[in-house]
Amino acid sequence: MGAGPPSALPPMSKPPLPSSEFPPPWTLKGEGIILIYRFDKTWVEGAGLLPPSLQRKARGGLGYVMLVDYQESPVGPYRELLLIPGKFGKKGKQTITHIFVDSPQSLSSGRKNWNIPKELASFHWKKEKNRDHIQVETEKGVVFSAEISHGGLSFPISTSLLPLRLVQTREGKTLATQPQGRGWGKLAKMRNLSLDPQLFPDLRSCSPWLALRVQPFTLQFPIPISLPNEPI
Repeated sequence: MGAGPPSALPPMSKPPLPSSEFPPPWTLKGEGIILIYRFDKTWVEGAGLLPPSLQRKARGGLGYVMLVDYQESPVGPYRELLLIPGKFGKKGKQTITHIFVDSPQSLSSGRKNWNIPKELASFHWKKEKNRDHIQVETEKGVVFSAEISHGGLSFPISTSLLPLRLVQTREGKTLATQPQGRGWGKLAKMRNLSLDPQLFPDLRSCSPWLALRVQPFTLQFPIPISLPNEPI
């Protein structure tokens, strides 16, 4: 008696992604500080250390410095310092011009997924009751150092109040991303700011319009939208 028909082969499973790839969307959780500024266009153009693609395009306005301690992310815990110096171009787009992280996986994924120009740095973050001491440095020196005090009652905050509509151009490709986040904030104050103006825009002549200590928060970084032929 002949052998029966060969059994059907199982469907081929999708090969796993390399461990170095962490595609969007991302969900991140943690805590951090948001410093909200009203940037002057002249300051942004003069002290903002802008890349050539953004020079003479600054409009000033509401912008952010963020110091973030991500405790959960697709690439594990990491810390971050970033600057959004107001708006740019005729349509007033937001863009991250400076950003430092202490995770190589976050660096490579941020560049690949959203065109975010991350650089690697080390973070020294000491947390005390109602106070944070933060220092960010690279092999070139101290990028940013400050003391943040905070206290009072917590209140809800979200990106509906502090919108982030990022447009990032890198290697001729423009991506738009609108992160969504929510958390609980307390009023804060920055003291003893120190930085190297060759490594990070010199904020020492600027005063934050508002400072917040956020703990905890959840942030969703979605799949970006490609904007062909639409750089800032």
